[in-house]
Amino acid sequence: MSEEHLVTSEEQTVSLVDVLQEDEELEEEASAVLAGSDPDHCSYPQGYVKRQALYACNTCTPKGGEAAGVCLACSYKCHEGHDLFELYTKRNFRCDCGNKKFADGRCKLFPDKDDVNNLNKYSHNFFGEYCTCRRPYPDPEDQVEDEMIQCVLCEDWLHGRHLGCEVPECVELQEMICESCMNRNTFLWCYASHLAVPAPAVESEVKETGAHLDGSDKVDDIAEPSCKRVRREEQEDPSCRLKQLQAMDAKRVQSGAVFWPSGWRSKLCRCNACQETLSEAGLSFLLDELDTVLAYENKGKSEEERKQSPDPLMSALDNLNRVQQLEIIHGYNDMKSELKDFLQRFAAEGKVVTSDDIREFFEQQQSRKRRQVDRRFDCA
Repeated sequence: MSEEHLVTSEEQTVSLVDVLQEDEELEEEASAVLAGSDPDHCSYPQGYVKRQALYACNTCTPKGGEAAGVCLACSYKCHEGHDLFELYTKRNFRCDCGNKKFADGRCKLFPDKDDVNNLNKYSHNFFGEYCTCRRPYPDPEDQVEDEMIQCVLCEDWLHGRHLGCEVPECVELQEMICESCMNRNTFLWCYASHLAVPAPAVESEVKETGAHLDGSDKVDDIAEPSCKRVRREEQEDPSCRLKQLQAMDAKRVQSGAVFWPSGWRSKLCRCNACQETLSEAGLSFLLDELDTVLAYENKGKSEEERKQSPDPLMSALDNLNRVQQLEIIHGYNDMKSELKDFLQRFAAEGKVVTSDDIREFFEQQQSRKRRQVDRRFDCA
């Protein structure tokens, strides 16, 4: 089957335009994840990197041994051809490549490393297992089409159907905390009642309490007697926003994963007591809005754009006058439209596009262009 014409198992035709569009989307996604990490130099000298692309080598550290992770550069230079598990990104991790967990050889890029990185955190992800079901990804035995979503806290990837809640729309712009992490840090349930995306089953119940589910900072505008509010403020620390939220008695079913809208971290209390609580739980990163995967991806995209050299076509257009620019742009748009129509005819007839067909298409384009030029000279 040629690359110009693909057919799925349901006999649905996929055009070359569709293939190119999908390829462009995959390339953009890869740039977002990888452009924020150095592909040439081991990240070990940087210490525990705030966030980076990571891999686990099933060839060097298989299941049954100690978990280990390697940076992007080491995955290229030291583990080429190995069986690697892609971990997407992890926070506060130092590259393990070549330390005592690796019996065969030292790191080619930075051989002088400590035996272990004591502050690294590991999970079943490092052995190619994900979610509460501990299945691989991709899973050849799973016939259910389901997206996987990463938890903000434990950074495990969970199937949407195993979250214990409905996955909201625009999930790519939201952060998720799995039920296990919520239950380990129970104070987050209070924040969830006020700041998180509403749980559909209990949305009306929460609204009756006067809680602001849109994440607004209007903590004082609660419909309750002023004398009652004064008594509560005398008992609670007025500088602690968490205690103010707890005093509202908002109701939310404490089960299932919780989704949080963009900007929710900025609404967490930053009083000394709450900062200490977050630090003891190892969650201080929640106060950093640049810790998010979305912020990392945007940084990667920006760096990739800066690295890219100017488009030679655009540079050439800059040197032409306005009339010449318009002629070229119109010609390009005409050819793109004709090529799309050309491919769709093959798709409609269920035919495969061959290299001879493509060659004939461009020959026809050149022939038509020559006729247009000849007519122009004849008119002159």
